[in-house]
Amino acid sequence: MRGSPGRRLCRPRRAGTLGSVPPDAVAASGLTKRYGPQWALRGIDLSVAAGECLALLGPNGAGKTTTVEILEGYRARSAGSVRVLGVDPDRAGPAWRARIGIVLQDATDQGQLTVAEVVHHFAGYYPAPRDPEEVIAAVGLTAKRAARVAGLSGGQRRRLDVALGIVGRPELLFLDEPTTGFDAEARRDFWGLIDALRRQGTTVLLTTHYLEEAERLADRLAVIAGGRVVADDTPAGLRRGPTTVSWRAPDGRPCQRETTGPTQLVAELAAAFGGEVPQLAVHPPTLETAYLRLLAAAGEEAVA
Repeated sequence: MRGSPGRRLCRPRRAGTLGSVPPDAVAASGLTKRYGPQWALRGIDLSVAAGECLALLGPNGAGKTTTVEILEGYRARSAGSVRVLGVDPDRAGPAWRARIGIVLQDATDQGQLTVAEVVHHFAGYYPAPRDPEEVIAAVGLTAKRAARVAGLSGGQRRRLDVALGIVGRPELLFLDEPTTGFDAEARRDFWGLIDALRRQGTTVLLTTHYLEEAERLADRLAVIAGGRVVADDTPAGLRRGPTTVSWRAPDGRPCQRETTGPTQLVAELAAAFGGEVPQLAVHPPTLETAYLRLLAAAGEEAVA
């Protein structure tokens, strides 16, 4: 999940309230993964501070899922060092696993159980779980608590996945495309839930297709392409770049220029036109344009 790191402009680290967490909840150095001659990861250096939310962005096949599975202890690395909550995931036991929460891409498959039965059952796996009924309410499933999982919609099943990921009161929460299938209102409700968890000190590592979601939730974004991190910065830091100014020339031709001094360019155009500039438009850099530039520079398709 990375390559050439950008500036690491992080928010101040917050002290966690959910147990003893090291300064870096996640620390990976020189992380590689090979399948025969095929490289999935080509040397990842990645860190997530305690209480921070890091979003991983990148196209399919970039290495996001492989990296996250190594951090979760579900896949062995080929080389490099990894510490998650101070423990090497390859050697972690049940006590360590109880400190993390995981929301996978695949939906829950306890079809004949009810929502309440599943959440209460999973709560029993943890030493100090959240109240299952509060968790069901937090993910918006109170009206469906007695419904069988098999009868839930795709979005409702996704909410149940989130409930199972947070019921153990995790210190570190892995979210893999958590709001897939959510409508706009449900997605914003989910963002509020993540905000509440982070106020309690939970560290979050998020992968998402939605740039708006990454920008809304994350302190820092790591863009992965070709098994490398090609950028690592705050959302504002990644948005830094030229502004696009467009206008219509006197002969009707559309014109466009990228500039780091848009105010000066607009003033020059106004002087040249003697007043109003036809069809003038100023487009500041966005996270989407920055993301597409990074993928283009890495030779990747812009498919999340």
